[in-house]
Amino acid sequence: MPRYALLLALLLTASVQAQDSQGESDLSYKAYVHSDKRIKCLYGYAADKTGDHAAAVAIFEDCIRRWNDVYSMIWLAQLYETGIGVPKDEAQATALMRRGAHAHDDAAYARLARYHYGVALAEGRGTPRDIPQAKTWLRQAAQEGVREAADYLGRLESATP
Repeated sequence: MPRYALLLALLLTASVQAQDSQGESDLSYKAYVHSDKRIKCLYGYAADKTGDHAAAVAIFEDCIRRWNDVYSMIWLAQLYETGIGVPKDEAQATALMRRGAHAHDDAAYARLARYHYGVALAEGRGTPRDIPQAKTWLRQAAQEGVREAADYLGRLESATP
């Protein structure tokens, strides 16, 4: 996600510099909560990091509904996993990762979702423990270049027959 982190940093910097007379910015995440522009999905991260979890959840849910956005699935899953801004719900977090794992995403987000879904299956987090399925998802993520998936898979295979 480094290229999106850089883009987000640039957007946040521009947001601070482009405030209007009411102190609001056309580039702030608040301007995108109800937007129909896909760029809003990146602003969900900004909303979350500034502590406006309700706006982050609204943005992520809308991005998932409109565009099946895997980036938003991952961030919303993290909120459900930690209980930040929403009631803690590991089953919902895992369901979002499962959905992201099955998505066809040109960016690396589906690969990350496959890794996290594999870990959830291996640990029985929000889903029944299923080592064979965990290995399948981790192997796929590892083949797609997710180093953490290869590392986790190696530890899992050495610990299980």
